[in-house]
Amino acid sequence: MRNFVHPGKVVSVIAPYVLATGAGCLVGSIFGVAESPAAVGASVNLRRVGVVTLPKAAGAVTQGQALYWDNTNFVVTTTATGNKLIGAAENAQAAGDATVAVILSGQF
Repeated sequence: MRNFVHPGKVVSVIAPYVLATGAGCLVGSIFGVAESPAAVGASVNLRRVGVVTLPKAAGAVTQGQALYWDNTNFVVTTTATGNKLIGAAENAQAAGDATVAVILSGQF
């Protein structure tokens, strides 16, 4: 197939803000996790699929629950309104837990 470019599991984007390795990043409708640190305006590879641990907002999470990216506070949330769907919870997490394992959907 001549028009195939690549699988899309990892894509290169321009960092909209300073990123640490493993930080969530939203560029337009593309969400991924930075594979390396990046300065604003630098090229960075984002992993779009797989299971990653990300910081979460306060509140409990149930296994399989839809998870969204809050691009203001840079955390995973269960609140859909105003946030980008990024995947589902691999496991349940208590309200006080700081992180959650997210099965990244890779969808737009």
